[in-house]
Amino acid sequence: MRFTSRTSSDGVIEQSFTLGGIPGVLWTPDRPPATRPLILLGHGGGRHKKSPDVLARAQRFVTEGGFAVAALDVPGHGDRPKDEELDRIATANQARMAAGAEPAPLIAGFQALVARRTVPEWQAVLDAVQRLDHVGAGPVGYWGVSLGCGLGVPFVAAEPRVRAAVLGLGGALSSAGAAARITVPVRFLLQWDDERVPRAQGLALFDAFGSADKTLHANPGGHGELPPGETEDSLRFFARQLG
Repeated sequence: MRFTSRTSSDGVIEQSFTLGGIPGVLWTPDRPPATRPLILLGHGGGRHKKSPDVLARAQRFVTEGGFAVAALDVPGHGDRPKDEELDRIATANQARMAAGAEPAPLIAGFQALVARRTVPEWQAVLDAVQRLDHVGAGPVGYWGVSLGCGLGVPFVAAEPRVRAAVLGLGGALSSAGAAARITVPVRFLLQWDDERVPRAQGLALFDAFGSADKTLHANPGGHGELPPGETEDSLRFFARQLG
């Protein structure tokens, strides 16, 4: 892991880094080194590790929860180099959706392809971050919706260090099999009028989770209208599960 920048503001230290070509950012409390819970944030499609929503959520998790928080650019996003294969598939999918094709199966196939790369990448970053003195090998949580859910479900299913997850705005087409292997507490966020993920698919994904402790939060509105209050509720959820 190579750190490329470090800033400190309002009690939060922000460090950008690269690991094996994977660009990421780590936020930690501006306090003496200590083992603390770590939350990995998955960004949405077309966004990146320092999108405004990611930054805002990371700031709250650090300042109010005392967590360490990390976010990575997934292939084809942020500071990652252009990926011709993914660009070709994404362009073809957009054309098919513009012609009237159902978006859910296309999105599911794309996310399954990307997840085969991101799961080992995120595990490698988790290894490196937990070796840092100011993070340590504490409990781990995962937060991700939309693309962050499609990639996060297989990651959580494969990574035994994750003890709790907030997921949402995703469907069962790409994730049901992996979801069945998840047994940690899950909080699932669903937008009732989601135009990208059919409601039935979102409910089916929730049903597929193998967790005995799982909660569905259904909110009115479309795919991009997740209520801001869900961040505060997620903070309380992680405090209970990882504290």
